[in-house]
Amino acid sequence: MGEGCAERRQASKRRIPLNSPLILRVASLWLCLATGGCMSAVEGPLIFSDAGKYQYHNCDQLAAAAKTQSAREQELKALIDKADEGFGGFVVSLMAYKADYVAVEEELRVIETTARNKHCVTPATWQSNAVIQ
Repeated sequence: MGEGCAERRQASKRRIPLNSPLILRVASLWLCLATGGCMSAVEGPLIFSDAGKYQYHNCDQLAAAAKTQSAREQELKALIDKADEGFGGFVVSLMAYKADYVAVEEELRVIETTARNKHCVTPATWQSNAVIQ
């Protein structure tokens, strides 16, 4: 019996302190996994957009916003392509247009997700009721 007590004492001396790097890593990993379910309905992280920005828009307003943002995306893409043609254009396009382009892409993702959640008819979900003959 004396040996069992000695082994338990040795085991209690081998405890990991609460401020050890291992405990901190495990705790931060657990926190990330626990809060992962609290993400928004939009897939992926959003840096420049708010996931709830269009929640009170109806389908017509969402379609108009998508059209506006899509036009802005095309405009920015053309500006980026034009800047990439010149010497050092990549740096210019990265500094001047890339943040706006990413923001517009995120807005479009938010609009598409909101439209899908509201069951709006979009070009991606449109189905013809005509019979092909």
